[in-house]
Amino acid sequence: MTASNYATERDTDEGRVFTVTGGDWDQVVSGTDPINDERIVVNMGPQHPSTHGVLRLILELEGETVREARSVIGYLHTGIEKNLEYRNWVQGSTFVTRMDYLSPLFNETAYSLAVEKLLGITDDITERATTIRVLMMELNRISSHLVWVATTAMELGAINMMLYGFREREYVLDIFESITGLRMNHAYVRPGGVAQDVPDEAIVKIQRFLKLMPKRLKEYEDLLSGQPIWIERTQNVAVLDATGCLALGVTGPVLRSAGLAWDLRKTMPYCGYETYEFDVPTHTDGDVWGRYLVRLAEIRESLKLVEQALDRLGKPGPVMVADRKIAWPAQLAIGVDGMGNSLEHVAKIMGQSMESLIHHFKLVTEGFRVPPGQVYVGIESPRGELGVHAVSDGGTRPYRVHYREPSFVNLQALPAMSEGGLIADVIAGGASLDPVMGGCDR
Repeated sequence: MTASNYATERDTDEGRVFTVTGGDWDQVVSGTDPINDERIVVNMGPQHPSTHGVLRLILELEGETVREARSVIGYLHTGIEKNLEYRNWVQGSTFVTRMDYLSPLFNETAYSLAVEKLLGITDDITERATTIRVLMMELNRISSHLVWVATTAMELGAINMMLYGFREREYVLDIFESITGLRMNHAYVRPGGVAQDVPDEAIVKIQRFLKLMPKRLKEYEDLLSGQPIWIERTQNVAVLDATGCLALGVTGPVLRSAGLAWDLRKTMPYCGYETYEFDVPTHTDGDVWGRYLVRLAEIRESLKLVEQALDRLGKPGPVMVADRKIAWPAQLAIGVDGMGNSLEHVAKIMGQSMESLIHHFKLVTEGFRVPPGQVYVGIESPRGELGVHAVSDGGTRPYRVHYREPSFVNLQALPAMSEGGLIADVIAGGASLDPVMGGCDR
């Protein structure tokens, strides 16, 4: 005799209801749905190809459906914010650049803007230094979004997109190396300006990149946008509307993919962004597909901004504030070994007055003093609002620097996106947030 001989069931708002007239309860339930109440808890990560760093997800599954999801961070132990309290204000740039390692120039710029605001020299930053900051940030936005489309496509099965995305990113990193000497972790944007001017060879590379990148974007769209599997894995997946984004503090492309055109470059301009011509791309579906379209459109807008910034560099000028008590020695002549200062540069410093030599020594070893106070500065990073809360007690080192990191805040949305969906969609939803764990665990 089977359960159906003496029991019927029906689905209600409270779950499945059984009408039983006799027999063993377990046998009745198992005869209808053997795994109805069977749930398992699994760990995804902390080391997992799809978690964009050391992120641990605790998933409670019912079959392949996610019933509960929790994000667990804290596996990097960088301690960058605490380390800043033991370095002078200029040395802080070397630390913060390593937080969100896919957008180091945004970390540096936000920090420098905060220090400059504390110093009261915001209006003294030279036009050329500000233009270079915009140029570098927009190139960095492009390289960051290229990593996103490359890795997300790979996680959803499009291996070739991974190769193409990183191929173009390499071109951007070559430009960074020409300008700053390093591919990543530059410490190039510093309080008062930037470390050095943009060389002619870098300008030539940028001009070539501006011609190349639109063609490559078209190739990406030909590869993905009409691909049935890509559409199936992204459309109506990990949906989060504008109300949910605002409730959870989500910003950046995720918020704009839900229809809200909130971009600090437009709504709260900094670095002269109000003088540039560009649009804020949005979408209305609030799903992985919308985030993909928004990021590709943002790459195109960044190319427009880079071109405008490049035009403005035709006018020469200083790249550091004139106040020598603040301006870190920026125009450094590199030695023949490519490391350190040339002997001629050292001789020039030593040949000046004793007062100049003492000032140079104190500026490099001790640093400048920042008046007591506290400020908050927010900028639009590739992942959303990147904010710096800097506090000074009047000394040569920060009393406290805290970052409002978009990866950390946006990860709050992962349970809202994942719960009730399939485990495969956790991959797509998590990737669409574009979290960088260096920014979360700082």
